Parts: sequence; C-alpha cells; structure tokens
Amino acid sequence: MSFHLRRQEVLDGEQLSAMLEESPGRAAQAILLAAGEGVVQAQALLGQILLDGQGIAQDQPLALRWFGIAAGQGHLMARNMLGRCNEHGWGCEADAAVAVQHYRIAAEAGLDWAMYNLANLLATGRGIAENQAHALILYRRAAALGHAKSMNLLGRYLEEGRHCPQDSLAARDWYRRAAEGGDFRGQFSHAAMLADDGRIDDALVWLRKALAGGNANFLRVAGESLMNAPHLRIRAMADAYKLRLSQLMAS
Repeated sequence: MSFHLRRQEVLDGEQLSAMLEESPGRAAQAILLAAGEGVVQAQALLGQILLDGQGIAQDQPLALRWFGIAAGQGHLMARNMLGRCNEHGWGCEADAAVAVQHYRIAAEAGLDWAMYNLANLLATGRGIAENQAHALILYRRAAALGHAKSMNLLGRYLEEGRHCPQDSLAARDWYRRAAEGGDFRGQFSHAAMLADDGRIDDALVWLRKALAGGNANFLRVAGESLMNAPHLRIRAMADAYKLRLSQLMAS
C-alpha cells in the first residue's frame, strides 16, 4: 500500500484507517507530510493521532495546535475536536465555556457530533446555562442526521416525557435505530425494551453487543442495573458486565 498524500488529494477515511492499522508509523509519517503541505484533512487527522498516540508519540498540546490549524481552514470535525480538548483539558486547561464556543460554530455549520456535544453541555449546564429544551432540539437534529448517540438520548427524552410529550412508541423506535447504528447505550436501551416485551432471546443479543462495545463507566452502571432485572437470564448478564469491566480496568 502506498503512503503518499499530496496537497490536493482528498483523503478517504476508510483508506486512512486501513493505513494506520497496517503500518501506524509509516502512515503517521505520510499524514505529517501531507499536513505540512496544507492538506486540511491530514491536519485534522494529525491532530487526532497526536491526541491518541497512534503511530506517533502522544502530544496533546501539539494535537490542539493542529486541530486549530485545520479548524481555521473550515474543517468542522477539527473545530469539534477543539471543543473536546477544551471540555476535557486535553493539551490545555479545561474550559467548558470555550468548548461551547467551538461546538456551537460546528453545530451551526451542520456537524452532528458538534450538535451532540453542545447538547450534552446544555443538558448538564456545563460552560453554559442549563437548557434542556434546547438540548432536546439539538439531539433531534443530530438524530435526524443519523447520529446514533443522539438517537438514544432522544429516545430517553421521549420515554420519560421530558420537555416533550411522552411517546413510548417513538422512544422504542429511536432506541432501535441507535442500537442498529452501533451505539452501545442505544443497544442497552433497545434490549431493555425487548426484555419488557418478553423477547428475552432478542434482548440478550443486544446486551452482548453493548457488552462488547461499552466503556468502563457504562459497564459499571449497566452491570448494576442488570443485577435488578426481573428476568433471570437478563440478571445473569450482570456477571459478564462485571468481568468485562474488571478486564478494562486492568488493561
């Protein structure tokens, strides 16, 4: 596979992912070269691999700089990542208010991830006054664009009737879409609805998918929830969630 990326070349995300998987160091060198030549997509990707330490030494402050360079050329995901860095203190002091500014720019330009991230801050009142109604609007917009995590949260608002009419049927549909879209929390929510309907076999399929993709925080909360499930076979999944959590914590 060739690792030559030039200034006017449009970088394909799948190809770049394949490059990084096949030879992370060589891919990082090619990305660095292309970024230096002004390829905005490479600049954004360089920020990401510097942030993750993928094929290159991790350097969060330098990642932040490259995200800033790409964002200055209009790259929306790089703008979103500036928000992420400022929200979580990656390469800078954490500042949720600055994160809000970056998320808003990208969200208003139509980026679903920025809509989701801005909605999360609005829903929790971090860096901006809490505004659940506005958060719901943004989750709806992102969900309509196919953002799986927003689909799950939209389902939660609809299920609970928060800042919108309660609609359990619509909630179930959004949970299903989130699950099929690969969101592990959506998979867990969808499994809960299936279990309520007595479709235990189907619920277990989705619980296993959520188990495979879930992070430590999710596995901790989900495992505790499963311990109190009314169905014996569902409760049995709690041990698998605890085991997976211990493996993640040990790694």
